[in-house]
Amino acid sequence: VQLQASGGGSVRAGGSLRLSCAASGFTGFTFDNYCVGWFRVAPGKEREGVASSSTDGTVWYAESVKGRFTISRDYAKNMLYLQMNSLKPEDTAVYYCKAVRGAMSSWGQGTQVTVSS
Repeated sequence: VQLQASGGGSVRAGGSLRLSCAASGFTGFTFDNYCVGWFRVAPGKEREGVASSSTDGTVWYAESVKGRFTISRDYAKNMLYLQMNSLKPEDTAVYYCKAVRGAMSSWGQGTQVTVSS
């Protein structure tokens, strides 16, 4: 599966952004049976998980984003989203989407999110 992330940008603290991740693949491809998630890499820090959504609908959020970020999917469009509200400067990072099915995993290219105080 190929993933294309978009939606990053620069906002002031307290602002919002919505990241999108478009999935594509072979003819008849469906995103339904992939576990998906968002990760980020902040300056000088290691990659960390932000949010994930499994095939049974279970979602997970990092403690640092709970109540502010929402992960969602549009199954018909093979899209993954990350709605980010009440952004903080510490959310500044390059954000990546990921899809996993069994032993296969794919990463989207990163999209930069910069939050100024």
